Amino acid sequence: MTTQTSELNRLTERWDRFRTGRNAALAADHGWLTLTSFQWLPAEPSVLDGVPGLWSTDGTTASLTAGADDQLTLVAGGEPVTGTITAALADEESLMWVRSGTVVIELGMRANRYMIRTRDSQAPARTDFHGVPVFDFNPSLVAEGTFEPYAAPRRVEIVTANPEVPGVAVLVGDVVFELGGTTYRLAAEEGALGSLLVTFFDETNNVTSSHWRKLELTRPRPDGTVVVDFNRTINYPSAFTDFGTCPAPVDGNRIGVPIEAGERNPR
Repeated sequence: MTTQTSELNRLTERWDRFRTGRNAALAADHGWLTLTSFQWLPAEPSVLDGVPGLWSTDGTTASLTAGADDQLTLVAGGEPVTGTITAALADEESLMWVRSGTVVIELGMRANRYMIRTRDSQAPARTDFHGVPVFDFNPSLVAEGTFEPYAAPRRVEIVTANPEVPGVAVLVGDVVFELGGTTYRLAAEEGALGSLLVTFFDETNNVTSSHWRKLELTRPRPDGTVVVDFNRTINYPSAFTDFGTCPAPVDGNRIGVPIEAGERNPR
């Protein structure tokens, strides 16, 4: 076996493990495949579609009033909800708040407004799920790049998958790499444990892939180099559901060729 073949086998095996973990995470009981509705909370206690109880917010606190007949229980602890309960969140926070049968009702704050989303473990998107469709592993779409940090993070206003929810990207630097003889510079956000998150457009969007996708890079090496492996490109939740509020790329994060690697459009 040649060294080149051995390296390709190693990369392919790592990618297979990554795909197995990704599909398992998506299939979680109340994960992204289970979203079935999105509703803003009203100012006055009101009935909302498909959920028991009366829901409202005064702008700073969310309230839910329910009786024994509503059969709601707290996700944390499982106690029945009788009377009025409240919760307060900061913008972009979420709380898996109450449960109704197979449905968990998520409370969230988006664009400084309270909303709820229902997550049904029996939603067809989850029960019919057999893995995200993907492009074949392509070693030519693995590039060596360099991370060039900014002197200070930059906050940039962006749109999201929900037109009623504006967003902000906090950019920490650029990832510079070459692909097919062209040099690209994509702005990155900071992820967990020093990783880098790059949200980007490419020429497959809305053709064979979803509206946009993202790629997480590991923490840059001490010399600033990073591996840009587009085979690990994944969809945002809004590719699977109409009820996501996922961030779009900043304007400059566009690759002018098809990136036929990573996850395809699941719909």
